Amino acid sequence: MKLHYTIVIQWSDEDNCYLVHLPEFPTQPFHTHGDTYEEALKNAQEVLEMLVEEYQQNGKSLPEPNRFPEVA
Repeated sequence: MKLHYTIVIQWSDEDNCYLVHLPEFPTQPFHTHGDTYEEALKNAQEVLEMLVEEYQQNGKSLPEPNRFPEVA
């Protein structure tokens, strides 16, 4: 499944892991995490897929993906 949503991954010294935020799905500040950047990204992709499925099953409209200007 190709998803065009923003994934923000940042290191947390407090939690000692990478935290993942999905800005287009603002129900909570962080949606998942990982001990490595790669793990956090994999978990983020899985959470996005689950969120899209949940929205579709509940008949909810998916949020519009953020659009960023093209860099020349």
